[in-house]
Amino acid sequence: MKIELWYIGKNAFPFVEDGMKIFEKRIKRYNPFEIVCIQDVKSGKKIESKTIMANEARKILTKLTKDDFVIILDENGKIYGSKSFSEQVNTWLQISKKRLIFLVGGAFGFDQSIYDRSNVQLSLSKMTFSHQLIRLIFLEQLYRGFTILRNEKYHNE
Repeated sequence: MKIELWYIGKNAFPFVEDGMKIFEKRIKRYNPFEIVCIQDVKSGKKIESKTIMANEARKILTKLTKDDFVIILDENGKIYGSKSFSEQVNTWLQISKKRLIFLVGGAFGFDQSIYDRSNVQLSLSKMTFSHQLIRLIFLEQLYRGFTILRNEKYHNE
């Protein structure tokens, strides 16, 4: 089962890109993994956020298959601790047919069609983070989860 992290738009911060590369390499030691950048939709003063979200959703939905298990990172999603998240990832990997896709939305969040297509809504915190920074935070937690599952020294209690 392949895990993929999809996100909208380029990284504006070099440290986020650098950190993502580090954790991508680490995660690949445990499971097939890929990071997919979906080109953002041009925004402007005259374009409403709803229109931008709908256009982003169309791009996402055309890339998904019916067999994909989709988890959106959303501030209103379910919150897990690191240990319970690692166990949940293991469960998702077992029930997924093709790909396990974690999806980070753009600056305005997700269109309703993405909520409708998602299998799970996941939150990493009650706090709100930028859509760029959450990519790195998520990758660290995914890596941490794999080390927990294998009883490796990384996670301290």
